[in-house]
Amino acid sequence: MVSHDNRHRGPFWKAFSFAIAGILSAIKTERNLRFHLVCSCLVLFLSYFFSISRTEWVLILLLIGGMIALELLNTAVERVVDLVTLDDHPLAKQAKDLAAGAVLVYAVLSVIAGMFIFLPYVIKFFESL
Repeated sequence: MVSHDNRHRGPFWKAFSFAIAGILSAIKTERNLRFHLVCSCLVLFLSYFFSISRTEWVLILLLIGGMIALELLNTAVERVVDLVTLDDHPLAKQAKDLAAGAVLVYAVLSVIAGMFIFLPYVIKFFESL
């Protein structure tokens, strides 16, 4: 299939404007993405507050970036499915459910990883009171 999308032509920086437009659109329309962004801000604050290690910072940033990226992909899947069919087709539902399931798996694993990172800091903090 030949693409008639000419967005790849022109200045390299222009591609970033399309990506930013997509992110901003998702922030405006997707409640779950806004929830993940609020949680990310809380995690970043806690990371700073507890002065976590560099390795822990890298892990936290990868978890946050992965969560946001998956949420954006989930939104893209939903949009494409809605574009293809507005009917209640079992495969359309399955595609949306699978994408949402991927987000859920990553979110649960992120929370577990966060507990491994932050629990020792929280315990130490309360022991010092």
